[in-house]
Amino acid sequence: MSEIEARELSRRFGATRALDGLSFAVERGELFGLVGADGAGKTTAIRALAGLIELDGGRALVAGRDPSAGGAAVRESLGLVPQQASLYPDLSVAENLRFFARLFCLQRQIFRERSERLLHITRLGPFADRRADALSGGMYKKLSLACALLHQPEVLLLDEPTVGVDPVSRRELWALLHEFVQEGMTVLLSTPYMDEAERCHRVALVHHGRLLLGGEPAALLADFAAKERKSTGTSFETLFLARLEQAEEDEQVATA
Repeated sequence: MSEIEARELSRRFGATRALDGLSFAVERGELFGLVGADGAGKTTAIRALAGLIELDGGRALVAGRDPSAGGAAVRESLGLVPQQASLYPDLSVAENLRFFARLFCLQRQIFRERSERLLHITRLGPFADRRADALSGGMYKKLSLACALLHQPEVLLLDEPTVGVDPVSRRELWALLHEFVQEGMTVLLSTPYMDEAERCHRVALVHHGRLLLGGEPAALLADFAAKERKSTGTSFETLFLARLEQAEEDEQVATA
């Protein structure tokens, strides 16, 4: 069984179909990217996998469990870094970590060991006493990541973690993600950036809540280049835009 399974996920918000039969699977120890433009359904998919919204159809499984069922087992297996602010702005870096540790009922010694390690690898140690609302965008995202990792989840979900982050912090965040994956964690992230898609083991290109294309970035690029008879100059952005244009043409024909 895959570590993350999305089976024909469907969800409407009024007249808007945010998820339209979206399916994909993520294996244990894999870095998987949901790639698409704004409004593609990436955030809705992550919220469904985190058990934060009910689905109209389909089923989500994380570490073999239904996240919508809740319970201690689900909470312990899952870490989430949402796109929007998730920290307490008037608490310091250390106080935010302590608060999240209490949510997961971590023993004092375990919290001390894990928080020290996370502060070290995120380079937030010198800023432990700084309030969250005084952190830079990149530092804030790294603190969010540290809080989500305190309980050592099997699966980490991140919704556009590098949006609004400076280039240096963005590079550091990706280095951290690869380090966690090498240690056996399963990571699923959403991103609108095509260059980030190429850093994932596999990706799912999403449009209007549907899967356009999925697989290993290098293989997808090679297949696209072969079909277009191009040996050079092919980028993931070119591939995505071409597939997006084709999808929109298909939609126009279907509704004509």
